[in-house]
Amino acid sequence: MDIEIMTTDDLEKKLAAGEKLELVDVREDEEVAYGMIPGAKHIRMMTIPENLDYFDKDKEYIFICRSGARSENVCYYMQDQGYKVRNLAGGMMQWKGETI
Repeated sequence: MDIEIMTTDDLEKKLAAGEKLELVDVREDEEVAYGMIPGAKHIRMMTIPENLDYFDKDKEYIFICRSGARSENVCYYMQDQGYKVRNLAGGMMQWKGETI
């Protein structure tokens, strides 16, 4: 089954409108040091399986990485576990909004 995506423009609009979104940045520590989307939770890709207790099957999660490739892999894994997921298309390379 295909993974649903969200564009960086759509994400920026939703955040600007005050929507409460579940954002998960799966990049490595040295990558997030350059900035993360405000409100994102940092859980490195390789530690997702051991952090499944953080996730709630009633919520939808938007996964973020540098380009969208690693987060897409995480989305397939999480979808297989029964979670509602979206991949941020283009990742942080496409993100033009605020970072913290």
